[in-house]
Amino acid sequence: MQLKDVMTTDVQLADPTIKLREAASMMRDGDFGLLPVGANDRLVGTITDRDIAVRAVAEGKDPNTTTVGDVMSEGIRYCFEDQPVEEAAKLMAQAQIRRLPVLNRDKRLVGIVALGDIAAETGPASEALAGVSKH
Repeated sequence: MQLKDVMTTDVQLADPTIKLREAASMMRDGDFGLLPVGANDRLVGTITDRDIAVRAVAEGKDPNTTTVGDVMSEGIRYCFEDQPVEEAAKLMAQAQIRRLPVLNRDKRLVGIVALGDIAAETGPASEALAGVSKH
């Protein structure tokens, strides 16, 4: 089974210059916890609800003036839509993450795959969950 068979395709891309408050509203309204960040038609990072809480709010940064680019995670991990689900599960386990952006071979964002998407459809989730959950 390939990632395109289990990923969520309703995905939004945030500009790194938007304010954290807007990003948090996008997450709330879309009911998701990871927002890919793009500039010049390329993925440049991701921001999670946890990034907002830990890197911004906990440090006293103002969500009305702090930008996504100020607190986003760089060094993006991603996978391709035609990769086997098992490969994404292994990457999630190694990186201890629960969500991955999914790109097509032109490196354009086409979806997000979450640990829950893999768990709902396949067996490799147990491997990923074990890796994500270990400390």
